Amino acid sequence: MGNQLTDMAPSTPFLPGFQCVHVVVIGLDSAGKTSLLYRLKLKEFVKTIPTKGFNTEKIRVCVGASRAVTFQVWDVGGQEKLRPLWKSYTRRTDGIVFVVDSTEQERVEEAKVELHKITRTSENQGVPVLVLANKQDLDSALSVGEVEKLLSAHELSTYTLHHAQGCSAVDGRGLQAGLEKLYEMILKRKKAARHGRSRRR
Repeated sequence: MGNQLTDMAPSTPFLPGFQCVHVVVIGLDSAGKTSLLYRLKLKEFVKTIPTKGFNTEKIRVCVGASRAVTFQVWDVGGQEKLRPLWKSYTRRTDGIVFVVDSTEQERVEEAKVELHKITRTSENQGVPVLVLANKQDLDSALSVGEVEKLLSAHELSTYTLHHAQGCSAVDGRGLQAGLEKLYEMILKRKKAARHGRSRRR
């Protein structure tokens, strides 16, 4: 199933006024990406099987007191053989959600390598990154600060806005706050780009 997926990667322009933002969810296998997607979509925990290609869903998220924004979310498989495909999905994205299993300290180094690799590709320079430290409902979970430190998030490019958020696909905690923060970062980047263009004229 793998390679033909690249042809289906998103390339559509987004609605004016940022009413629809395009977000790609990536991370190592078993981090809980698909469970997080369906927790957002269905408001309940769904036990899932490993994603062999991708899932995509439109999710309405309230940001602030009165505004609802549609997130077009692409959730891409995290097995090692699928990771080279990530850049096909992140190529035109507004934001990247990088999911980490907070209970697997021994794999955070592997996650760090992948996070830095994907954010340093030329197409992804400056794309805002939301790091979700998943499985915070478990006692063995590292804290958000520990995950952020082990990922060396401070070493991401100075142009890359990023935010780390603890969350749980089981009870939904942290997801709303994380997406609101991601939306803020996306708006900030778009405004800066617009400002830059007007100054060049």
